[in-house]
Amino acid sequence: MKLYNTLEQQLKKEPNFVTDNGELKKWVVLSKAQNFDEELIGLLLENADLKEKFFVRVKGTLVFNQNLFVQFLEQKNYLNDSYTQYKNKLGLTIDGKYLKQRNEVALVWPFKDCILEGGQSREEDKREEIFFNEILAQDEITQLLEPKVLTNAKRIDKDGEKPLDQFNRKENGTITDNLIIKGNNLLALHTLKEEFAGKVKLIYIDPPYNTGNDSFGYNDSFNRSTWLTFMRNRLYAAKALLSKDGMICVQCDDNENAYLKILMDEVFENRFLNNVAVKMSEASGVKMNHAKGRFPKLKEFILMYKMPNFKGFITVDKYEQKEWDPENNIFIDNLTEEQRSKLIELEAKEINDDTDVIKANEILKKAKKISLATKLKELDFGNEDEKTEWLFKNSYRIIKTAGSSSLATLVKSLDNVPKQDIAAAVSKKGVLFFYITDFNRDTKQPRLQVIFADSNIFKNPCDFWQDIKTTGAIAEEGGVKLSNGKKPEKILYRLIKMITNEGDIVLDYHLGSGTTAAVAHKMKRQFIGIEQLDYGENDSVIRLKNVINGDDTGISPYEDVNWHGGGSFAYLELKKYNQTFIEQIEAAKDTKALLKVWEQMKAKSFLNYNVDIKKQDEHLEEFKTFTLAEQKQHLCELLDKNQLYVNLSSLNDVDFACTEEEKKVTKDFYQIKK
Repeated sequence: MKLYNTLEQQLKKEPNFVTDNGELKKWVVLSKAQNFDEELIGLLLENADLKEKFFVRVKGTLVFNQNLFVQFLEQKNYLNDSYTQYKNKLGLTIDGKYLKQRNEVALVWPFKDCILEGGQSREEDKREEIFFNEILAQDEITQLLEPKVLTNAKRIDKDGEKPLDQFNRKENGTITDNLIIKGNNLLALHTLKEEFAGKVKLIYIDPPYNTGNDSFGYNDSFNRSTWLTFMRNRLYAAKALLSKDGMICVQCDDNENAYLKILMDEVFENRFLNNVAVKMSEASGVKMNHAKGRFPKLKEFILMYKMPNFKGFITVDKYEQKEWDPENNIFIDNLTEEQRSKLIELEAKEINDDTDVIKANEILKKAKKISLATKLKELDFGNEDEKTEWLFKNSYRIIKTAGSSSLATLVKSLDNVPKQDIAAAVSKKGVLFFYITDFNRDTKQPRLQVIFADSNIFKNPCDFWQDIKTTGAIAEEGGVKLSNGKKPEKILYRLIKMITNEGDIVLDYHLGSGTTAAVAHKMKRQFIGIEQLDYGENDSVIRLKNVINGDDTGISPYEDVNWHGGGSFAYLELKKYNQTFIEQIEAAKDTKALLKVWEQMKAKSFLNYNVDIKKQDEHLEEFKTFTLAEQKQHLCELLDKNQLYVNLSSLNDVDFACTEEEKKVTKDFYQIKK
């Protein structure tokens, strides 16, 4: 114990080896030792007792006894809780190192299923998580992310489901089928790289928000750093799929928006385009009762990042104003809708001239302006709804005026101003303007410019989208009912229309209820959707079947969509192996059920090479004394994480028993010649 205290005191002389609360970062020291760090070795040599203990003299040269040092430090590491002692008693180590002491790279399955970098501290041990970090070396991670074998492949169209063993392709070999892939999305993204690297035009995802109360089946209470790592690994994999002129859009809320932007700045090399705020709920209901303690949340965000060759939005649809602008307060009598259309045609010309002025004045010569209030009083509407409807319908002959000193100067310079209420003039740059002729010529900036109300009925969206309805029938769009987390089809409609053309590929690797795929299909884009969870009657497959059969909800009635059904998609699954046992462990309700899973694992699973089955069975009674969470954790740690899904390289391995159908569809997907 004395020597250990000496070692601890000596190591604490280096600030990088000490936590903020003064504890020794033993995982850092272990890493330094494994790399023969010069700084660490220098500290040890400064103390005579440590020099004698951890160094040997070979032909006059002191040599660092790395193995002895690591062993000594590990023996004194945080091994005082009974569960850790139990695992060590069973010999659950990798390369002779306890799991908690390894610090290369870690993966957490199945809930967080993300690659983590760095080691664990004692503070991290206090987190309430079912599964601790699993340790994998880099070569093992490379193997884990290999392309996977595909199974349960089928093509689905109006006629139902059919077996699928061959994909439709372009002349260049690219698959043209719409795809829905069931399985871990990190692994699925790496699987897609074989066929779709650099070919996806738009990625939209609506990932778990790290709120703790999402309706999804994710463990949505990640430690922030873990959540960001979860996102980071998937974003890098997704980036490889984007075309050089593509874009990614990630929807999130306040919980992680700021952190996510910093992460995406890193992944996408600061090619930030917009952070759009989307109004997602109304300022009504129970939530408004809590406004005194905190402002109710009405918005979410869409972070937009572009690839290097992105040229800008293809088209941006204007949206209709829902409230009448009271500044539109002058009614134009004797102006028909046809005449207004002719004026719009003149305005739309790239360059106007005096001929256009003559034509416009001829149209406007009989137009008379009167107070809109007078006109409304004359019409005497029964209610506000009727009045508003009339205003929008007649917006082509309702105007407001705006101050313009430049237009006033132009008009004053004219030789002749027509004797009519409204006239036209053209600027030196060839722009056509309309003005009232009885404006106050003594004012510096007179209100003379005429702005027709119909030109402002529709507005360009900015970075605050408040025009998309998120209540009512939205929850049942596509024939699937998901009250929370489901995104309106109109959001995806706007993004897909802005960023893609017909035939472009749209990817969503957090597919959920299938909104992205449904909208992309209706808009004649090719879609790829990835989802690992089962939403039952709200599943994306059910939704896409509804779409194919003519779903009339959401964007279906839009004039430029006019959806009546058709098309098809291919459904695929990543072939599971050890993942099946993970899911059984998750679902277990008690120790008895877990012991049944253990018996199956012994017979059929691939266990870690370091697992001693005999020792496990010898200590089953001790195993039963731990909490259900600890028992689940332990059984998951016994499984070889490289074998969660079947790797392509194992396609012909008899241990995995791939069927001829699986071999055929897998070979066709990866274009493996027979």
